[in-house]
Amino acid sequence: MSTKVTSEFKKLLSTLFKTHPWHGVSPGENAPDVVFSYIEIVPTGAVKLELDKKTGHLHVDRPQRFSSMCPTLYGFVPQTYCGQRIGDFAGKKTKRSKIKGDGDPLDICVLTEKDFAHGDLFVNVRPIGGLRMIDHGEADDKIIAVLENDIAYGGIQDISEVPPGVIERLEHYFLSYKRPPMKGGEKPVVDIAAVYGRKEAHEVIRLSMADYEEAYGTEESRLEQLRQLLSVALPGEANGKAKASAKPKAKTKDRNGRGKK
Repeated sequence: MSTKVTSEFKKLLSTLFKTHPWHGVSPGENAPDVVFSYIEIVPTGAVKLELDKKTGHLHVDRPQRFSSMCPTLYGFVPQTYCGQRIGDFAGKKTKRSKIKGDGDPLDICVLTEKDFAHGDLFVNVRPIGGLRMIDHGEADDKIIAVLENDIAYGGIQDISEVPPGVIERLEHYFLSYKRPPMKGGEKPVVDIAAVYGRKEAHEVIRLSMADYEEAYGTEESRLEQLRQLLSVALPGEANGKAKASAKPKAKTKDRNGRGKK
């Protein structure tokens, strides 16, 4: 399918159906420098909202169990996937074996001075670094970005320029939001192995985009697959309806009561 036909087919689909935030939206032409990101929860949210991967709708994952609330906008980068490449990269950096990606889109935290009333929206952001988080032996990186053109944070180029307290607040949230205070002798199941800068964040995004393409194919290949399925299914369906709606002609009788063909 040519680029022009692909574009027209995609445009037509967008007029008929709501685009899936994970699979149907591009991370942007300038990724990883600037990425289009989907926001699920906001700092004032006391309920953990998460995208349902099958339907593409935001749903309640769980109420926040403890008092911690995410200190930033939080969501993911569309058309990314934390698979083998992300796991291998985390293993290499931490010198740990058997780490795999968590099987989710790449998470992102967005710094901004503005208050947002709710999630389920997209924003343009610039990645400046990230947290290398390992959750139950799985790589669960948190990219940290700034909202494009934000007055307070928009000029920041690298995580090293962010006030340390802001990063510490994020680390505390991710290390504590899933579990109660630890008892003596217990080992944490979540740890943050490193805080890294913009260059490494860009590499993590590239790897997650490659993992996504391997797992789900390119956007063009998926559109072509859909087009082929429709070309096979719709004509057959139309013929079937036409045959079902066609009624046999009723027989007529002559004056002697005999049937006529």
